[in-house]
Amino acid sequence: MTSTQAIIERTLAAMDYEVVDVERGQQGVLRVFIDAPSGITLDDCEKVSRQLSYVLEVEGIDYARLEVSSPGLDRPLKKPADFERFAGAEVAIRLREPLEGRRNFDGLLTVEDDGRFGLELIERAPEESRTKGARAAKKARPQRARSAPPKAVEAPAQAARKLVFSLDEIERARLVPKLKSQERRK
Repeated sequence: MTSTQAIIERTLAAMDYEVVDVERGQQGVLRVFIDAPSGITLDDCEKVSRQLSYVLEVEGIDYARLEVSSPGLDRPLKKPADFERFAGAEVAIRLREPLEGRRNFDGLLTVEDDGRFGLELIERAPEESRTKGARAAKKARPQRARSAPPKAVEAPAQAARKLVFSLDEIERARLVPKLKSQERRK
């Protein structure tokens, strides 16, 4: 007998949708997360839900309720094709084993020549604390004359470190959500 995920993937491939994930939830819930190059609309979810309801009944797959949705802004990356498709995007990963005492890393995803993947780490400088001492030190700084030309503001220092990994070393990976309002501020 073919697995539920294989049946769903075969059905949705014929409909030009990608299966991002399939989950079994409590009380017989079957969740299917779908994606497409043009994005996912409510109409897409309805169309997939109708088709899967029919196919799953014919295949004798047991479930109480079917939920179909997009993977969201923080889309999980699971397959090698996901990592290749989103190369250059900012992702958050969690390693199975700690590296330098950490398991969670954020960075820009890269594809390496040896079939593995890389993460150009984003190491943000710690922000100034909001204590009275920090505010007092800030007030004590000399002030520039207003007629002086403004200096270019430099971005926080970022280390140029890279983590290279294979998929079996990753517990989970997700895109870092980028909201349009955040992009406008930059």
